[in-house]
Amino acid sequence: MAPQRFHEQFDQIQRSMPDVPLAMGPDDSAEFFYEKGVVLARDGEEARVVEDTVREHFTAFTGLTSDQVRRAGPETNRSGITRIQVGDPGHGDRRGDRAVAGALRALRSAEGRAGRRLVSRNHVVSIAVNACPGDEPVPAPLTQRPNPSAAEGVHDPDTAVGVLVVDTGLMQDYRSYPLLAHTDGDLQIKECDDDGILQQYVGHGTFIAGLVAAVAPNTTITVRNTLNDAGAILESEFGDKLFEAVEHGGWPDILSLSAGTSNGRTDGLLGLDAFMRELRTQRTLLVAAAGNNASATPFWPAAYAELPEYADSVLSIGALRGDGEYGACFSNHGSWVKAYAPGERLTSSLTGFDRPVPYVYQHSTYDACRYGFAYVCTCQSPRHTGLLSEERAVAATGKPDQVMFEGFAHWSGTSFATPVVAGMVAAHMTAHKETDPRAARGQLISSNTEFAEVRGAHVPALCPPTWRPVPVVPLSPPA
Repeated sequence: MAPQRFHEQFDQIQRSMPDVPLAMGPDDSAEFFYEKGVVLARDGEEARVVEDTVREHFTAFTGLTSDQVRRAGPETNRSGITRIQVGDPGHGDRRGDRAVAGALRALRSAEGRAGRRLVSRNHVVSIAVNACPGDEPVPAPLTQRPNPSAAEGVHDPDTAVGVLVVDTGLMQDYRSYPLLAHTDGDLQIKECDDDGILQQYVGHGTFIAGLVAAVAPNTTITVRNTLNDAGAILESEFGDKLFEAVEHGGWPDILSLSAGTSNGRTDGLLGLDAFMRELRTQRTLLVAAAGNNASATPFWPAAYAELPEYADSVLSIGALRGDGEYGACFSNHGSWVKAYAPGERLTSSLTGFDRPVPYVYQHSTYDACRYGFAYVCTCQSPRHTGLLSEERAVAATGKPDQVMFEGFAHWSGTSFATPVVAGMVAAHMTAHKETDPRAARGQLISSNTEFAEVRGAHVPALCPPTWRPVPVVPLSPPA
C-alpha cells in the first residue's frame, strides 16, 4: 500500500477516534496504527513489572520522563489486559512515539527471561486497512442479482446454523432486503452525517450479512455494531467487546470477522489473548479476514490459524480476483492464509431498499490496480484522480464526488471473501447434518477440489456454487 494511502487511512481513523491520539508504526512504515503514549500489559503482576521496569528505564535515559508512567485504565477487566501510560499522548506527531518505543525496549530483557511477550502497543483493529480496491462501495442496479446469488434452501429455526457477524451494525431498513429476513442484531448508531450523507463504512455489516444469507439460507445471523467508529476499535477494547458479542446470545456456531491488524510479530495480539484462549475451549469457528495490504506479514486475528493450538478453531481467508483464477492484488497472503474465496466486485445489499442514500467518496484511488487490471470499484468509478477525491472534485466541479445508493452495491475486499466462506461452512453443516462447525471446516477444506494461484503458490479456492465470475480486463501499464 502506497504511503499516501496509509496517511489518508490514518486521517480517516483519527477522525473517528478524535479523543485518542494515534501514531503509525513501526518507524513511520505505516504497517499499523496504534495509540500514542500507552502500552498494554497483562493484569496483575505482569502489569506491575512493566510499570516498574519502564519507570526505571526512563529514569536512566535523558528525555524520557518517568513521572508520566502510570496506569491509564482499570487494573482488571474481562480481556485480561491493562493500559499503562508511558508518555504524553500529545507529544510529537503521527510518525511514531518515542515513549512507546522506549517502553517496548525497556522490557526486552525481561521478555527474554520470561520467554514470552510482556508488553505491547495498543493497536487499532480495523476493517479499513486498505482503500484500493477493497475499500469503498460502488452502486449496483436494483435489477442486478446479488453475487453470489441466493442459494436454494429453506430456513428451519430448529436446525439453522448460528452466525455472528462482528462489524459495523445493520442499516435501519435492512429488513426490506428479503434475504435478511432471518437476521437481527444491532443497528448502525449513526448512518448519516449532519448533511444526510452516508458515513464511511456504514452498510458494511449489512452487506456482509447479505452475503452469508445468500450462500447459506439456513442460517440465523446476528450482526453486532462493535466496529461502529468507521470500522475501527482499539485493541485494548476489542477483547472485551468480543466477549460481550458472544455473551449476548451464547457462543455461535460461526463468528465472521472482517477486521484485524498486523503488529510486526508472529504471536498474536496481547489484547485478544484472553478471548482467543476462551475461543479454543468452545465449539465456535472463527472465520477471519486476511486483510487488504497485499502483504505476507501476519494479520491478526486471522493469522492465529497458523498457530498449532488454534489450527482447528480459526480459518483465515484471502480474496480471489474477480475471475477466481488468482489472488486479488490487494489480498494479504502467505502460509498463514488457509483458503481464498471470491472477494472482488461481489454484489449485496448495502442499505436496504426503502430509501436512496447519498455517499461522498473520501479517498484517492489509483487509475489502475498495482497489477494493471481494471476494476469496477473505486479504482475507476465514478471518477477518481489520485488525490483526495472530495477535494479534487470540489475544485473541478464545485461539488463533492457523490453517488446514490438504493440497495445493491458492488464491493471488494477480504472483508467479503470472509462471510462467503462463513456461509459455505454453514451450508456444508446443513447439507451434511454436521453439528460441529470445526469438523465442517475440515471437511469442506479436505473435499475441495478447486485451486487458484496466489503469488506463484497453488492455494485452496472456495467458490460457492451461486457465485458468478467477473471478467478482468488488463489495462496498459501507466507511463
